Parts: sequence; C-alpha cells; structure tokens
Amino acid sequence: MQFEKTSLQYLKDLKENNNRDWFAETKPTFKIAQDNAKELFAVIRENLEKKDEIDKFKLFRIYRDVRFSKDKTPYQPHFAGSFSRLGKELRGGYYLRIRPGESFLAGGFWEPNKEDLFRIRKEIEQDASEIRTILKDKNFIKYFGEKFEGEELKSAPRGFDKEHKDIDLLRKKGFIAVRKLTDTEVLSPNFLNEIDNSFKALRPFFNLFSDILTTNLNGESII
Repeated sequence: MQFEKTSLQYLKDLKENNNRDWFAETKPTFKIAQDNAKELFAVIRENLEKKDEIDKFKLFRIYRDVRFSKDKTPYQPHFAGSFSRLGKELRGGYYLRIRPGESFLAGGFWEPNKEDLFRIRKEIEQDASEIRTILKDKNFIKYFGEKFEGEELKSAPRGFDKEHKDIDLLRKKGFIAVRKLTDTEVLSPNFLNEIDNSFKALRPFFNLFSDILTTNLNGESII
C-alpha cells in the first residue's frame, strides 16, 4: 500500500486548475485519488492503534470555506487527516497533509485551551527538565529537529517572569512537532513505515504532556 504517483499528479493539476468546471470534468480522477488517500489513512490509523489509543479520525474535505478568505479558490489541493488520542487520559494528536511540494506530518498540542496552556506553563515554570530531555532525545531530533513549532508571544505570558531561564518555552502558544516531507518521500514504498516511525518518536512527548495535563503540580491525579 502506498500513495500513488497519479494521485500526487492529480493534486498538482488541481492546484493549477482550481476551479469548479475543471473539478467537475475530472471528478472520476478525483475519486480514484481520494480512494487512494482514504486507504492510506486507514492503514496509518491501523498502525497507530497497534500501540496507541485513537479516539477520533478526521479526513478533511477537499472543499474550501471561502466566505471569509481573500483566496476564493474552491478546493484544497491536498489530502489531510488528523488522529486524536483518547479523551482526558491520553492527550495529543497526529496529523498528516499530502500536498505537492508542501507535505508534512505533525503531532502535539495545537492551540490548547487556556486551562491546559496555563498548566503546561506552570510545569515549565517549576521544572522544564523533562521537556528539555524530550527535545534532546536523538530519536525525536531525527524526525522533528530540536524545537517545538507553533505561535509564540513576543514577551512572557501574564504572571510569568520574562527573565525565566525557560522563557523560550513559556512564550509558546502551542507545542507542535513538525516533519516536512518531500514528494519523493511521499511516493516512496517506505512512506507508511516512515510515518509510523515518526509518530512513534512522538510517544514520549505525548506521554509526558498527558501526565502533566492529568495531574496537579504535586503530581496528584485530577481525573
């Protein structure tokens, strides 16, 4: 099972012909590419569930909501899906986007609610050593580099010391690990294994943050 060259070519063609007439004319080709993507994401979920508990999966629609966008092109020239872990106990989520020249996979905590973000920041304020250990882990670095992606505040969050030694982490508004993927990697017969290995490398990160978000600062369970 792999993502086919014809499916990627369809996405390239869609990007160049992003209009309703062309889409309607090529609807059968879209259906074939979409079925290929659905099969791929189904295998990814199956692999994840061998070692994690996935609560929800969402394959995003190709149709864009253009009501409040300056970009009025009607379609997303990509296939993307997200996998959410089990509710209150296991936090975090996995994500994959296949888009010619702009594919990536990611995982983490995108725009956490204010309570979760405050709890993470309090953990960092008290002791960020375990989070730093994650960022220094060779397996994590292999796939995701040495930092979390995501939006940041320009200064310290309200109530936190702007001179804190871990201010770079405190300023984060989300904690996301991102791996960019080339078209060659997407089309490789080894693509599913690479996704699986990348997502495995996120587990220590997810386990630590799940522990943080299910306990108070004394380490006592809150669920």
